[in-house]
Amino acid sequence: MNRRTLLVTAGWAGAAVLAVLVGIAMIGDIGADLTDAGSRPRTEAQVARELASLPSAAPSVPSASPARSRPAPSVSQATGASPAAVSRTLATRGGTVVARCVAGRSQIVTMSPAPGFSLHEQDGNEGEFRSTSDNHDRVKFEVVCSSGRPALAAHGGGDD
Repeated sequence: MNRRTLLVTAGWAGAAVLAVLVGIAMIGDIGADLTDAGSRPRTEAQVARELASLPSAAPSVPSASPARSRPAPSVSQATGASPAAVSRTLATRGGTVVARCVAGRSQIVTMSPAPGFSLHEQDGNEGEFRSTSDNHDRVKFEVVCSSGRPALAAHGGGDD
């Protein structure tokens, strides 16, 4: 072996050893954060205590699963909105919708798809979730204001 081949081989070996050592050090640092007590799952009782300690102006969180096909009973005043704005969390088979009524007009605030669905469309007070496995399985809906409170109305052509 000549001297140049020996230097190249030694350089590659040194770089490989250095990469392994840096990788081990980084895994140790990341692993310490993952097993930290702050990142452990909370029990239902701990979550309930933390939610109870939130200020009363915060929107309430529904306890129902998003797979329900009827609106959840959660109603609250929207934070940062005018006193006439009423927010409500509504659940569909395709996901959860947060909507509000302001001066008698409905508006979708956010949409969160359920597992197996994706957000397909959101336009003003109409929305659609689509199945990720079957693009023909659609959940179309319209948010309407009923007595000043947001409510879901099935939209024509939807499977919900």
